[in-house]
This record gives sequence, structure tokens and C-alpha cells, in this order.
Amino acid sequence: MDAPPGADDAGAHRWARLGLALVAGVLLSAGLPPFGWWPLALVGAGLLAASLHRAGLLRRLVVGAVSGLGFLGPGLVWLTEFHLVGFALGVAVEAGLFALAVAVAPGGRGKVLGLPAALVLVEAFRGFWPFGGVPIATLAQTQIGGPLAEAARLGGSLVVAALVGVAGTGLAALARRRWRAGAVAGAVVVVFSLAGVLAPRGRVAGTLDLAVVQTGGVRGMRAIEGSSGPGLPALMTATEELADGVDLVLWPEDGIRVDGDIADSPRSREVGDLARRLGLTIVSGVSESRGDVRHNLAAAWGPDGALLDRYRKLQVVPFGERIPFRPLVARFADVSAVPRDVVPGEGPGLLATPAGDLGVVISFEVFFPRRVRAALHQGAEVVLVPTNASSYPTTQMPALELGAARLRAIESGRAVVQAAPTGFSAVVTPDGTVRRQSDLGRPAVLTTDIERRRGHTLYTRLGDGPLVVSAAVALVGAWLLSRRSESEA
Repeated sequence: MDAPPGADDAGAHRWARLGLALVAGVLLSAGLPPFGWWPLALVGAGLLAASLHRAGLLRRLVVGAVSGLGFLGPGLVWLTEFHLVGFALGVAVEAGLFALAVAVAPGGRGKVLGLPAALVLVEAFRGFWPFGGVPIATLAQTQIGGPLAEAARLGGSLVVAALVGVAGTGLAALARRRWRAGAVAGAVVVVFSLAGVLAPRGRVAGTLDLAVVQTGGVRGMRAIEGSSGPGLPALMTATEELADGVDLVLWPEDGIRVDGDIADSPRSREVGDLARRLGLTIVSGVSESRGDVRHNLAAAWGPDGALLDRYRKLQVVPFGERIPFRPLVARFADVSAVPRDVVPGEGPGLLATPAGDLGVVISFEVFFPRRVRAALHQGAEVVLVPTNASSYPTTQMPALELGAARLRAIESGRAVVQAAPTGFSAVVTPDGTVRRQSDLGRPAVLTTDIERRRGHTLYTRLGDGPLVVSAAVALVGAWLLSRRSESEA
């Protein structure tokens, strides 16, 4: 039987739309570190918006799923270093959320409002669910180093995600020769980016001379296989060789490993003696093993040798530091790489020291803007990030972490200092510029001075709430506009 007239054309058009959606997702992923090709991500957003032209609900859902896989499949490859099952689940869930966001964005006149609003809502949701949130490979992270990132001072990562959506709908409008809509979208992007440049970013309260110590070592080795580098002895030796005048030394996550409480450990006394001899403050990541559980914390020793303060990591890595639904997952996969779950801490990450009030986010926590905001509201003058990305053989996760640190610096108006045993260690200024950065795998000591700052940006003062509410209202308004345009047609 012959195919109905036009059936072949309809099928070809459908496949072309799906191909466009896949390319859109891949281009969005190209904006993520380590590539960082932020203009391509804007083109990807434009292709996504174009692929939704005159698409019904089911078609928008399929387009969203395909573009989500193109975006988040490559963006979450780092999860394979923890667990293949975790990677598959992560991509399925995160791409599914992206698909839902695209599906609920209306067409017609409401698309210019609806798609950015839906993208903001899904980005906000990803920061809390699943497993407490996995906000890695986000739309905001595609714009690190680009002009849109400046708007983070106004509304954090969510306003950057909104601008990616606005830019995408504007480019799609221009491609269909809808000059007015494209010009309005472009004006919105430019105005918000310029406003971010001019927005308040706190005030200088002093300076701090610091050193970041990276020991180097083998990359791609899981923690269960042993230490990836020379560990505490190398940290202490490198610190002993520092020139006079240093106020603060930052060591990486897992720089010290102990059984039991660090306060009762000989390691604590060794580090305290070193801090006293040199007359400085030392902050290090500490791994405490206590039977079947583990604590991941940052601890500070003062110039008098005393253990001053501690912060236990609150946001732990699913399938990396803990196995969600461990009994169930263990039936289908090997969980030996994470034999003990890290027990989450509580409260804001703040260490009160003679070097200043130090905000701390440990490793994975740097991807959560709310963790930095919590520290700033307690008076943090700088932000420290002890981390350990040594189990990753590629540059993806170290680059993603450094990119997140740059966003947190812009959002907070604070210098962000990151220490990792095998890199990237870095010093990021409050405008998001990387002043110092180590190479991967090699020993390094980064020394510089940074500003201690107080006060707030608009984002750290208001948080995500106003933008989430605005996005929800905008989405409802977009649907009303869409229905009205349909009724007038």
C-alpha cells in the first residue's frame, strides 16, 4: 500500500526536528568546562527554541528529552568514575527533568517568556532533587567566562540560566525574521549583563597573604585503592618552606586522615606544632573514620597551635561519598568503592580564625550557591574550597569545580581559594578571574594576597526565592498569552 501523500515529508520533518534538538543539547554541553565555548551554548539554546516552533505538548516533551540527553549525557560523564549505575540514573533523571521543563514551556506568543521561566524552575529544582541536588552541568555553568555570568551578582546562577533562555528565544525569533522579538530579547540580555557589572559587590575589609599547597600524585585512583599522593608529610614539608609573612595556608580535602576524632589524634598535635612554629593559620580537609561511618570536614589550627574550629561537610556526593538506597543498589551493582557512607554535618561552613572569618565549602558543595550564602550571612570574608578530584582521570570534574568556584566568586563578591591534591588548585578574585592556577598532577604552592571583603551582593542578600517566584508567575503568564493567541487565531 502506498504511503499517504505527505507522509514521507512529515517523517523527514520529524527526524530533522529531533536532529536539531540533539545538536542543540550538544552545543549547550560545549559551553561547559573544560571546553567553555559559551557562544556555542547560546547557539544551542537558539536551536532548542527553534525546534519547539509549532510543537504540541508531546512533541515538546520528546524534543526536551533528546536535547537533555545531548546536554547532560556529556555533562555528567564524570559520574562514570564513581558508578556506571549512578551515571545512568543521573542522566535519566536529569534529562527527564529537562524534558519536563521544555514540555511545559508554551508555544505561540508565550514562548519568549515561557521557555526561560521553565528553564529557571528546572535549574532551581535540580539544586535540591534528586539526592539533595546535583547542580552540575547547568545552564549557568555554560556561561562561565562570558558576559552573561556578570548577572550572577543580581540573581545568582538562576538569572544566568534565564538569560541563556532569553538569548535562545531571541536567536530563534531572528532566524524567523521576527526582528522586534529578537531585538527585545537581545536588549534584555545586554541590560542584565551590564547591570551585573555595575551591581554592588561588597567592600574591602583588609588583605590576607595566603598559600595553597598541592602535593601532586597519581590521578584516576579511587580513594579505596589508597592515597593518590604523598599526603600529610609532603603538605607539612611544603608548608615549612614557605617564606615569612604568610597569614593562612590551605591544604586539600583529605589532607589529613585519622581514625576517630581529629581533636584526639596525634596528627592534630603535629599540625598544631607546625602552625605555632610558623606563626600562621592552617586550614585542612580531614577525613575521620569511625567504625562504619566517615566524616568529611575542614579544620583550622591557629598560630598558637590550638585546634580552633571545625566544619563537617553537609552536602555529600551521591554514589561518591554515599550510596542512596544502598541495599537495593548493592543487588545490581558493586558498591565496594564506597564502603562507608559519609555522614552529613550541619550548619553554615564558617571557621573563625585570627586570619579572618573563613567561609568553607568542601568539594561538591562549591556547586551549591546556598552553601556559600549561608557562610556569608555568618560573616565570611573569603571562601575556601578544600577539594579532592584525584579519582578523576580526565580534566572534566577539576574544570567543572573551578568553573563553579568562579561563579560563586561573582555571586558573592568574595575571593574563592581552592586546594586539591592533584589539581586544580586556584585563587579566584571576587570578579571571577583566575589569578593563580596549578597544573594537574604536579606539586605546586600558590602564594598571593587576596582581599578580605564584607557586605553583600544583591544575590547574597535576596537569594533564589524572588527569581523562582518570578519565574513561576512568568510561566503562568506565558500560558495565558499562548491561549489568547490561539483563541485569536
